[in-house]
Amino acid sequence: MAGHNKWSKIKRQKEKTDGQKSKIFGKMVKLIQIEAKKAGGNINSPGLKAAIEKARAMNMPNDNIDRAIKKSAEAGESELVVYEAFGPGGCAMIIECLTDNKNRANQDVKTILAKNDLAMAGAHAASWAFTHNPGEDWIPTGTVPLSEEDGEKLSRLIDELEESDEVQDVYTNAE
Repeated sequence: MAGHNKWSKIKRQKEKTDGQKSKIFGKMVKLIQIEAKKAGGNINSPGLKAAIEKARAMNMPNDNIDRAIKKSAEAGESELVVYEAFGPGGCAMIIECLTDNKNRANQDVKTILAKNDLAMAGAHAASWAFTHNPGEDWIPTGTVPLSEEDGEKLSRLIDELEESDEVQDVYTNAE
């Protein structure tokens, strides 16, 4: 019986966790490169410090962080783009994308939302439900109660959005 020994089980588990780490580390590298470019490589700048702390909280190795800072000089012009939408049950959503191509990011987000029978909202249509200071997370000012079914739909939607290479973070005001 092929594929039923201990090593095969360990290999499959390792592949799964390595894939998850790779996706997270890739997003952190993009974030660090953007902040390093803004700061001109100054490690003491608040934005770069916050990005490094966020990467360390995700258990990213220091070598990867240092490489990302050094590579920021060579990296293309990436920028942070914010999209707004209303999710299942009418909850407000903020979708942050880190991209070097706004059109590609926009299309990725639109496609994922369309698959879930949703659409993007206009500028500032959903951001009123959050407070935001530059360099910090979006914090909901109030919450919207969701039914169990809408909660499951929202969970699937957020998972799909976070699987996209362009999407950095997704914030919602759902309970």
